[in-house]
Amino acid sequence: MAHWMRYSAHGVTGFGALDGDTVSEYSGDMFDAPKATGRKLALSDVQVLPPSEPTKVIALWNNFHALAAKLNVAEPPDPLYLMKANTSITAPGATIPRPASYSGKVVYEGELGIVVGKRCTNGSEQEAANAVFGYTCVNDVTAADIISKDPTFAQWVRAKSFDGFGPFGPVIATGLDSSKLVVRTILNGQERQNYPIADMIFSSAQLVSRISHDMTLLPGDLICCGTSLGVGTMKDASNAIEVVIDGIGTLRNQFTQ
Repeated sequence: MAHWMRYSAHGVTGFGALDGDTVSEYSGDMFDAPKATGRKLALSDVQVLPPSEPTKVIALWNNFHALAAKLNVAEPPDPLYLMKANTSITAPGATIPRPASYSGKVVYEGELGIVVGKRCTNGSEQEAANAVFGYTCVNDVTAADIISKDPTFAQWVRAKSFDGFGPFGPVIATGLDSSKLVVRTILNGQERQNYPIADMIFSSAQLVSRISHDMTLLPGDLICCGTSLGVGTMKDASNAIEVVIDGIGTLRNQFTQ
C-alpha cells in the first residue's frame, strides 16, 4: 500500500509518497512509473494540494442500499450520476466559504472517491478494476435548496459546483480492497455518518466500467461514489468538517457562513 499526495513547496508543485510525517519526492508521472528522487520533505513544510488534477469529477446519486431504503426509492439499474465543475475542487485544509449568491442549506456528504490511473473506454469490469489507481476521501458539499428550486429542472450540477464545494484528499491510497472500507463524517467533533462501502449498489469496478461506456475516463479523473445515511446541514458560523476513511486518512476542511 502507498499513500500518494501532491504538494506545493517553495512555490514548486510536486508529488510524492507520504509515510507518517515525511514525504518522499517522486518525479515523472504519478500514474505511469514515477521515480523516487531520494529527496525527503517534512509534511509540515509543504502545502497539501488535491491529490490529482481531474479532467472531470463525476458524482453518484442513490448508490447505497440503506439510503435507497430510507428514501423509499427504487435501486437504479444503471449508475445515476452528475458532474461537478472542476472549479469546485479545493484542497485539504482549505476553508470553504458560503456562496455569496446562496443563503439556503449547505450540507456535507462524506464519500469514497475513486481516482482513475489509466485511460478507460468501454472497459469490462476487469479492465475497469485495473484502471483504478486508488482511493481518496471526498466531501461532496451541496447547496441543497437549489436542487428542486425550479420544478421544471433539477439543478444538481449548480447545487454541487460552487467554488470550494469539491474538497478531496489528502492522499490517494493504493493497494486497498475498497469493499472493506468504512466512511465516517465528523461535524464539529460529533460523528454524523458511519457507513460501509460494502453497501454500495454498484461496486468500484462496476462504476468505472459502466461510466467508461458513457465517456472516456482519463488518469486523475475522480469518481465520487455517492453517500449514505447521515447527511446533514452545516449550521454553525464556522464548521469543522472531517471525512475519515481508515486506510486512507482524514480530509479536514472548514465551512464558514
